[in-house]
Amino acid sequence: MKRRDFLKMAGAAGAAMAGGSVMAAKGGSSAESEAPQKYKEFAVPAMDKVRVGFIGVGARGSGHVGHMIAIEGVEVKAICDRYQDWAERAAKRVVDAGQPAPDLYVGGEHEYRKMLDRGDLDIVIISTPWEWHVPMCVDAMNRGVHAFTEVPAAYTLEDCWKLVETAEKTERHCMMMENVNYGRDELMVLNMCRLGVLGDLLHGEAAYIHELRGQMNQVERGTGSWRTPHYMTRNGNLYPTHGLGPVSHYMNINRGDRYDYMSSISSKSKSRALYAKLNYPEDHKWNQGRFTCGDMNTSIIKTAMGRSIMVQWDENTPRPYDRLNLIQGTRGTWAGFPNRLIIEGETPSTHSWVQGGDLDEYRKKYEHPLFIKQGEIAQKMGGHGGMDFLMLWRIIYCLRNGEPIDQDVYDAAAWSAVGAISEMSVNNRGRCYDVPDFTRGKWKVREPLPVVS
Repeated sequence: MKRRDFLKMAGAAGAAMAGGSVMAAKGGSSAESEAPQKYKEFAVPAMDKVRVGFIGVGARGSGHVGHMIAIEGVEVKAICDRYQDWAERAAKRVVDAGQPAPDLYVGGEHEYRKMLDRGDLDIVIISTPWEWHVPMCVDAMNRGVHAFTEVPAAYTLEDCWKLVETAEKTERHCMMMENVNYGRDELMVLNMCRLGVLGDLLHGEAAYIHELRGQMNQVERGTGSWRTPHYMTRNGNLYPTHGLGPVSHYMNINRGDRYDYMSSISSKSKSRALYAKLNYPEDHKWNQGRFTCGDMNTSIIKTAMGRSIMVQWDENTPRPYDRLNLIQGTRGTWAGFPNRLIIEGETPSTHSWVQGGDLDEYRKKYEHPLFIKQGEIAQKMGGHGGMDFLMLWRIIYCLRNGEPIDQDVYDAAAWSAVGAISEMSVNNRGRCYDVPDFTRGKWKVREPLPVVS
């Protein structure tokens, strides 16, 4: 099925294919087309300086500004935001760090295009509401600017393909900045997987369980002001990538394996409506609409190489933070929250976890080289335990050294597509859907992500 033909009928996807078990969601150029014999990862010529523009400097974007000005080789040229005070606050941080004052672009929804048109930006950091990620990335790439966006990169299959096709056409980077891939534990587990410590990988579990109802207090401005309406109009996994990104790297998704098909179900929607009724007047807009997104979503993915992944999402209920971060192989298992490990023949038993302080000797043995090199300064700089700074440092390092980035447009599309397909599946009684092959077969010949230092 051609992608555009599929998209035209996606809204009427209630009718199953013959057999009734799997519904098509592939699209794009034929996923079965022959991959090239040799595939070279995309990189651009090394940059002496990386000239950066920012779109969105609220809660998330302002943190990125603070980290970027501490990285050697970065010049902050311009800042764009809807709000003057936020833009000026971010600009002050740049000046206080000893750089010239960046130009400010403030006001209308499309003011960012004026910033992109200035002609002296190498990259743009996008930290805006979800619905703006794709148009801003596409506008940047079409103007010759590399796009780095917050998560998720997209939330429809059409937009996932739009990112891939634009990046390929313009030969510009398009990275979804999944910061959790740069967490200390996630890097260590990636190293263990690359070393074969856990054996042949079989199963992973990923989640984003984070009680965020308090964001609803941001009614007119801030994350809750634009995020809350999504819970009223969509039902599925609205934020899949924080847990899924690391597990996908462990399994070499898009680099030796890929998502094949998936199914998803949601619980009923209760918690946000109860929270709104308890905390806001009856005529408040959060009480005027209807919350439709299930409080808990669970999706199951099967990969082309036969592995399984469970992905969960819950931003609605009073439950402690959890990303699961479980990877299970033929020789052992790592599980997070709390961290636990079993390695057959290496840990004392296969029937009880090694955890707590007993993990220290394994951490010394398997610590990721990147964290050994940059972990101390990353933790001092902060940002979710240092993962934010380490991610941005690594981006700049790759650009200044002409190396491929760690997370490319195919990752942005595939990881984000899990959210899109979860909505399709939930709306069709948990039906199973094929996941598009955004690499068009190149996953078969691409090399696994290297353990970099």
